[in-house]
Amino acid sequence: MSEPLFDDLLGLACFARVVEHRSFTQAAAALGVSKSVVSTRVARLESRVGERLLIRTTRKLTVTDAGMGVYAHCARMLQEAGAATRGASDAGRGTLRLNVPVSFAQLYLAGPLARFLAAHPDTTVDVVLSDRLVDLVEERVDVALRITRLRDSSLVARRLATTSLHVCAAPAYLERRGAPERPEDLLHHDCLRYTHLRTEDEWRFYGPEGRIRVPVSGSLSTGNGTMLREAAAQGIGLAMLPRFMVDEDLRSGRLVTVLDDFAPRPLGIYAVHASGRKPAPRLRALLDVLAAEFRSPRWG
Repeated sequence: MSEPLFDDLLGLACFARVVEHRSFTQAAAALGVSKSVVSTRVARLESRVGERLLIRTTRKLTVTDAGMGVYAHCARMLQEAGAATRGASDAGRGTLRLNVPVSFAQLYLAGPLARFLAAHPDTTVDVVLSDRLVDLVEERVDVALRITRLRDSSLVARRLATTSLHVCAAPAYLERRGAPERPEDLLHHDCLRYTHLRTEDEWRFYGPEGRIRVPVSGSLSTGNGTMLREAAAQGIGLAMLPRFMVDEDLRSGRLVTVLDDFAPRPLGIYAVHASGRKPAPRLRALLDVLAAEFRSPRWG
């Protein structure tokens, strides 16, 4: 915006508030600026117009005929500016579009969303369930939840929680095939793989000797975590799964963990959004609700 145009707009706003309040002091308070700023801007406006707009005495402030004509235009300008602001605010009370992994959303998203929507009744939430990595800008996604080891990217990320990974199997599978004692033993086991990982054919562990990479193979691979967990529970093979997915199964004995001395690196649960713009207050409020929800032992 050019400086003359900025001066005109600011001068018009100052002048309109002076007319409405019949006071330079009150106009300055309404605009959040000093009285001297209001006086200076109104004086510049009068100079540009070439006529007196206000007549001031120690006891009274009068608007001239020319001033009333200018004020009529100012009032329309401020009304339209207010409408634009309300429109932006109404948009802020619109729809939040989320992209969330299928199993994670089915297990844990409804509760925090219910609390968020109760506190923000003017907001609606559109949850897109997908385990693939979507393009946030192209698919108009406000925020995506990703469970991963975050790599450098152009996205802005907020860590909501951390979850450990465990190699799990049904007791029946371990009775039939035996329990692996070292990561290298997985070469002789059916390993169920999650296809959305870049390293689905390789599992990584950390033990006393440092990082260990083991190529894995098996009779089943899938891009859905719930399917992977159920396949493991049915005895098809071993699966590497996050704690939040198997917590109840481990408590009940439906699944058991193996290779506990060679723990894989934990995964972060992140909320990511496109860079270049500050998240709207309602989006920050949603992320705060999610972060509070995920402070739970089940994630560790």
